[in-house]
Amino acid sequence: MLAILQARTSSRRLPGKVLKTLLGRPMIGLQIERLLRSKRLTRLVVATSTDPSDDVLADFASSIGVDVYRGALDDVLGRFRGALRSAGDPKTFLRLTADCPLADPDVVDQCIDHHVKGDFEYTHNSPDWTFPKGLDVEVVELAAFERVSETAKESYQREHVTPYFYQHPEQFRIGRVTRSPPLRYRWTVDTPEDFAFVTAVYEDLYPQKPDFRMLDILKWQDAHPDLVLPHNPGAATS
Repeated sequence: MLAILQARTSSRRLPGKVLKTLLGRPMIGLQIERLLRSKRLTRLVVATSTDPSDDVLADFASSIGVDVYRGALDDVLGRFRGALRSAGDPKTFLRLTADCPLADPDVVDQCIDHHVKGDFEYTHNSPDWTFPKGLDVEVVELAAFERVSETAKESYQREHVTPYFYQHPEQFRIGRVTRSPPLRYRWTVDTPEDFAFVTAVYEDLYPQKPDFRMLDILKWQDAHPDLVLPHNPGAATS
């Protein structure tokens, strides 16, 4: 299955975050390494913008053998539509974002399996945020996405790609993947504090176990309670 990894360097809260150095490598490179451990993904495309600020990002992705599609900076929904066309319009695809260097390939596969088994049009694992923020996965049917692409007109819907699905649930077959008990932690990168947390996790876990998973991070948090970042579902990110 195709994954489209949404990325840019012009994030407002932490500019250039996707290329910040983590263990001597750009952060996005380590996220891609984790995602490619998924058993269900067959291809990954980095969807970035044509803005000159993203030239370095596009060059890096190409240098590690990852396909790149470049489109509008602010109309990210339109950028996704172009990326899908360039990839041959696959029936189903994943939307992922490049500020999640702790993405878990097992969670990716769980969401794909749930989507396929349930014959859903849109599946996500963020209802009530029962997974840590940063393990977000969205699985989308192309036909449903095309309806959204034609209908979504508001700037927020265009910039964030999938809000139309959960704003109009009556129009789609929506699947939800949840975890009990919920894990309301921040494992994404939007602030310097987030990046410091992710850096600490990688420095302790990656050298001994490069393919560490969610459960490994939870055990690490138990040993480092002072570093744990709670997730506030109402907090804004960019």
